[in-house]
Amino acid sequence: MKIAILPGDGIGPEIVAQAVKVLNVLGESFELETAPVGGAGYAAHGHPLPEATLALAKAADAVLFGAVGDYQYDNLERSLRPEQAILGLRKQLGLFANLRPAILYPELAGASTLKPEVVSGLDILIIRELTGDIYFGQPRGVRECPDGPFKGQREGFDTMRYAEGEIRRIAHVAFQAAQKRDKRLTSVDKANVLETFQFWKDIVIDVHKEYPDVALEHMYVDNAAMQLVRAPKKFDVIVTGNMFGDILSDAAAMLTGSIGMLPSASLDANNKGLYEPSHGSAPDIAGKGIANPLATILSAAMMLRFSLNKPEQADRIENAVKAVLAQGLRTADIYEAGTTKVGTEEMGNAVVKALV
Repeated sequence: MKIAILPGDGIGPEIVAQAVKVLNVLGESFELETAPVGGAGYAAHGHPLPEATLALAKAADAVLFGAVGDYQYDNLERSLRPEQAILGLRKQLGLFANLRPAILYPELAGASTLKPEVVSGLDILIIRELTGDIYFGQPRGVRECPDGPFKGQREGFDTMRYAEGEIRRIAHVAFQAAQKRDKRLTSVDKANVLETFQFWKDIVIDVHKEYPDVALEHMYVDNAAMQLVRAPKKFDVIVTGNMFGDILSDAAAMLTGSIGMLPSASLDANNKGLYEPSHGSAPDIAGKGIANPLATILSAAMMLRFSLNKPEQADRIENAVKAVLAQGLRTADIYEAGTTKVGTEEMGNAVVKALV
């Protein structure tokens, strides 16, 4: 089983190194190959997604990704900025379904900014459509405003669009995920003002006919954001578009105590996937050895479960993370009085120790 290791920028190399360390003690015959991506890709080959890196990702059975983004590249033209690497990988690999579980471990109830009684026992799954919406819609750019009170001035514009097939395939993923959980699905839209999301809602309702055992609820995105903070445990599975999913999944991450705890999987139609922590590259703390590697380690567990057909090994990693948290070990982002603060490598070593 070949795994492409793409550490990226900022804290990416530090946290990915810990996940690789975990993979190496499982006793499996993984073939791991590393390549530069993001700012590191630009520095090495003049492009955030070098051809050799993309070829490796396509040839691999799964991709373990760190993070991209570096302040020093902010002045590059948009097509050469580090963040274009992850967008390119999603598009080139056909990774249309992003799964982001938000689980609050009992030991971290005090690390959440919400009251324990609101978040204790939290276990929700956000499914974000990943290759459509305003992020990829054309046309886009800067032009002279053609009409309205600001006619003649420069304006920036993007296009929100979804094809029926795009909506149907992500809806099927969401309904099938709900069938394996509590059989409740919330479709988040903005159908009251956006034609795109009235269309989204209509298609989801039609797909629901194939899943009569799943209870379907529709919710506007602004209300969903409020309910995630007010009563997050009312949700089981959430499905939504690219932009809304990007925002809501980061909000849900904080319910778990830290975005440093939130893994993710981005899957194609055959469950080949790219696995990455939901947080960014955090260049302000890069090299300090204080980043939380647990989201990346848990992403590796998702990789074993969804793409490599190794559910028992995924369970081992997840149980090791639970054991480490039960021991009271905490990186700075989840530290609280009475626990033991550790660095990136120490946390990785603790997970390894819990595995062997």
